[in-house]
Amino acid sequence: MSGDDAADIAGADDASFEEFVAAASGRLFTMALLLTGYQRAEAEDLLQDVLERAYRRWRRIIREGAPDPYVRRMLINASVDRWRRVRYRREEPLVIDSADTTGRDEPGLVADRDLLLRVLSGLPPRQRAVLVLRYFEDLSEVQAAAVLGCSVGTVKSQASRALARLRVITPQPDAGDPSHGTKAESGNQEGTSGHG
Repeated sequence: MSGDDAADIAGADDASFEEFVAAASGRLFTMALLLTGYQRAEAEDLLQDVLERAYRRWRRIIREGAPDPYVRRMLINASVDRWRRVRYRREEPLVIDSADTTGRDEPGLVADRDLLLRVLSGLPPRQRAVLVLRYFEDLSEVQAAAVLGCSVGTVKSQASRALARLRVITPQPDAGDPSHGTKAESGNQEGTSGHG
């Protein structure tokens, strides 16, 4: 542990850290799940490691202002670093906790979520991080670039590549079957079918 970290711990405001964890841990855990391709144990380890490091640096983090963006960036960076270390791990089946599916999800929604999580886990970590920040965290391209420490152009290109990859590996509904596709897809198809 560095001298700076020790100094931060010695005077850390435990109450504000505990309040932050109580308020943000649910959302951070969901983000960790998405970043790890819904590998629950990996997500728990990832979040625990990040919160441990955040605690050691807490005084420095709160001096910089709101801790949410800082800790989110720590989570993204830790996820990318972890993925690099275990890049060649064997493939594992996706397991969805029964608690997540009881009572509120219809079978079609469960299947859609299962498919989404599988294809997300197949993306490179940087592309997955961009999609999570843009579409789960609802950050702008500028905000996502700030969290990732890269240019807006990099966010745009990573998002474009990720979405293109998702289109390739996601089964497309049969265009002739009106029971497939969402209203948004139908609206887009109608909007491009020669009205003009």
